[in-house]
Amino acid sequence: MMTERLFFTHDHLTAELEVLSCTPYEEQFAVIVQSTIFHPQGGGQPSDTGWLGDSQVLRVMQEAGQVVHYVDRPLEPGLVVARVDAQRRALHTRLHSAGHLIGNAGERLGWMPIKAHHWPGEGKITFIRGQTAQDMDAQALQQWVNTWIAADYSRHMTLEDGTREVGFGELPAYACGGTHVQALSELGQVTILALSEKKGALSVRYEINVGGGLP
Repeated sequence: MMTERLFFTHDHLTAELEVLSCTPYEEQFAVIVQSTIFHPQGGGQPSDTGWLGDSQVLRVMQEAGQVVHYVDRPLEPGLVVARVDAQRRALHTRLHSAGHLIGNAGERLGWMPIKAHHWPGEGKITFIRGQTAQDMDAQALQQWVNTWIAADYSRHMTLEDGTREVGFGELPAYACGGTHVQALSELGQVTILALSEKKGALSVRYEINVGGGLP
């Protein structure tokens, strides 16, 4: 049975979930729920943390179609109130959405994004050169990103046959399982830090203003 990912369609940070099983694992307990609001590590995004009842959710992993929640104390099967750590979620969400904008900006310059890493302090998008690739520089990327944030494009999502696509305003959508801001003004300041090219791939490092964005 695959775990239903409730965050594919909404942004709830608290919900009542049904615990199906709880198994001891090393010093922790591996919990399977029928559906989850917790984003597992993957797709370039770290996992959510938070609570299932009184049990602390330390990490969340994708394992063979199921989302496994590793907690610090055991849980009984049945209904439990889940809470996602809101501050951690907001940071990862803003980083992931900023990464999409950098991907969109690179495409405007003829480059194709092939890999993304949206971890705090490690934000990086990797591109390869397309047939129409122009010289890419930090200033050009920064200008596109600033323009789109100022335009405050709204998020739109589609979910068809298990594939979810996320886009903002008029920008092309990407197939993505991550969490994203509802509107680009929530990003605050996104800064292009550095570009480096080796073996035909160009990496763009970026960061967000941790204190920025809307609460």
